[in-house]
Amino acid sequence: MTSSDFDVALFGEAMMLLVADQPGPIENATGFHKRTAGAETNVAIGLSRLGLKVGWASRLGTDSMGRSLLATMQAEGLDCSHVISDPAQRTGFQFKGRVTDGSDPPVEYHRKGSAASHMGPADVDEAWLRSARHLHATGVFAAISDTSLQASLKTMEVMRAAGRTISFDPNLRPTLWSSTETMRHWINELAARADWVLPGMEEGLLLTGQSTPEGVARFYRERGAKLVVVKLGAQGAYYDGDAAGTGRVDGFPVAKVIDTVGAGDGFAVGVISALLEGKTVPEAVRRAAWIGARAVQVLGDTEGLPRRAQLDEARL
Repeated sequence: MTSSDFDVALFGEAMMLLVADQPGPIENATGFHKRTAGAETNVAIGLSRLGLKVGWASRLGTDSMGRSLLATMQAEGLDCSHVISDPAQRTGFQFKGRVTDGSDPPVEYHRKGSAASHMGPADVDEAWLRSARHLHATGVFAAISDTSLQASLKTMEVMRAAGRTISFDPNLRPTLWSSTETMRHWINELAARADWVLPGMEEGLLLTGQSTPEGVARFYRERGAKLVVVKLGAQGAYYDGDAAGTGRVDGFPVAKVIDTVGAGDGFAVGVISALLEGKTVPEAVRRAAWIGARAVQVLGDTEGLPRRAQLDEARL
């Protein structure tokens, strides 16, 4: 892949994910399965599997976790030319419990002071970034440190100035912020710099004070978003956009919810890939709902993300 013709750029932290092999409290687990985690890398992998050219910028340690993550991202076809492997830093990781009732699984993060948290504005290669058609940003990378927040702001400023499109998923992680007020302020500042904003309904209530998807969408539309898609879980999604107007798309039926983590990232994959392919907003949201439904039926963050052949088979 050259640095002049890729579709989507992402900045963010990848973590090693250790999933418990049995239900119950994490501390009672005696074995774990190793997988990857990270909101931005989940989206990057999903887009790459659909045939888009994706660039991912990050920092990892040179420890075994960092080596494993880098090899996995390269195997998924990502441009990792802007991933720094720093021998002086360590790679973040997390434990995730296993649940059987469809509830959110318990998660325990070990990312404070990680290699990625040391990223800052100087890590933004403007020429490389501008060579992408689109930037996808999330509230997670912005939350891991003060310097990563500044890097997030810079990536969005560079792409806005270049006339590229930007999508933003709030992806709230309250424990990473100093306060709810600080989180609300900065997440909404970032959202105001994006073209496509993708909040969940619960996130939208916390961030905007609005109790309906229409109200949440209107909040971000009034702040400059060209399209807002509010995720409604099993009920599908509501959209409000310049060209599309407003509407709802039904969710896809799910026989059994296995793991809800990563569903929102899968949803973002659907919206971004479809819109970059020139599909309509309703078509994009329908694809997103389908991928989100696949994601909750598997244990890992990326195992439910489809390949292009599966997307074509579903006629999406």
